[in-house]
Amino acid sequence: MRRWMPAWGALVLALLFAAVAAAQNTGQVVGDIKDTNGRPYPDVSVEIKNPETGKVFNTKTDKSGQFTQVGVPPGEYVVTLTNAKDQLNFSVRFKVESGKDNGFNLNFKEMAGKLGPTAEEKAKKEEEENKFKNMKAHFDTGKAALDDADAQRAKLSQMKTAPADQKAPIQDKLNTDLQTAITEFTSAEQGVAPKDTVPHATVWSNLGLAYEYAGRYEEAVNAFQKSADLVPKAPTYDHLSLNLVSFAATQTDPKVAAAKIADAGAACDKVTSLDPGGTARCWKNVGIVLSNKGRLKEAIAPLQKATQADPKDAQSWFLLASAYMAAIDTKQEGDKMIYIIPPQTRDAIQKCIDAAPTGPYAQQAKDLLAALDQMSGGEETSIGKKKKK
Repeated sequence: MRRWMPAWGALVLALLFAAVAAAQNTGQVVGDIKDTNGRPYPDVSVEIKNPETGKVFNTKTDKSGQFTQVGVPPGEYVVTLTNAKDQLNFSVRFKVESGKDNGFNLNFKEMAGKLGPTAEEKAKKEEEENKFKNMKAHFDTGKAALDDADAQRAKLSQMKTAPADQKAPIQDKLNTDLQTAITEFTSAEQGVAPKDTVPHATVWSNLGLAYEYAGRYEEAVNAFQKSADLVPKAPTYDHLSLNLVSFAATQTDPKVAAAKIADAGAACDKVTSLDPGGTARCWKNVGIVLSNKGRLKEAIAPLQKATQADPKDAQSWFLLASAYMAAIDTKQEGDKMIYIIPPQTRDAIQKCIDAAPTGPYAQQAKDLLAALDQMSGGEETSIGKKKKK
């Protein structure tokens, strides 16, 4: 008996055959996306567009950075990947073949290595290179001015007894050089990238030296401190100490001066920790500045440390002996003025002589010994004597 298929059944079957035929005439795109670190890239919007027909498919990567888009007719497509958070907007052409899994695998880390820097990255690099060139130009100009300032200082040192009118042109040239150095180093510092620690420290230390030569000690302290904070070096702390004590010597407020002298000592301690061989020099320089400014009593402590660090330095012993002499006090006993001499005074003088018996300080040290001998018995005065009737 012949069976007839209902009309509706024939229609379903026809549609089924058509769907199978259509499926066999399409492909699917299976994607795997990795970010610039080579890790799975989730939440990337994927647009698959046929530029000829205008047909568009949209999907998104999952937490594993993968996506699947089925039912894509064969042809040339443009796949666009976007991610607003990362400002990603990347497009690439991709061919889809029918009846197969079309693997779309993209690793942005590997791609970056193959494609090289982007236009934005190139522009940024060029900008940084230009900044570096400008910074270096300012630095080189400042360094040339500072070197010339050194030459002018050397000339003035050799002309101590020359008339003022002969020194004036050299002093003017020195002042001009130092102002140029300060201006150029300041411009150079503004052009150094924050991440470039060593160049930053170098510029700050040179700026500090220009301020030091110009006698602008507070500004020099600031510059050397910034350099030391970036790259701790013994010479930097050496200059920091020198400028701290030089600034202290200009202060009329005893508390301010004492605080800066203490800071100078702390800087010398830093020198010791970084370069023990520089200890004596640092403390000696502190003592010299204080001695030259007439603050001899305050010079005692740093000079004691200088002589402890280098017992063979005759100059340090002489300066210490002179500071002790300045600390001599007096008291009245009957008809005599008694000199209260610090007990270390004679020893310091003798050690100066022993360190360099024929040196430039030996005779001066012997004169100090003679003065001590005269003081040892006290001095007759009229105080306490009764007038004769």
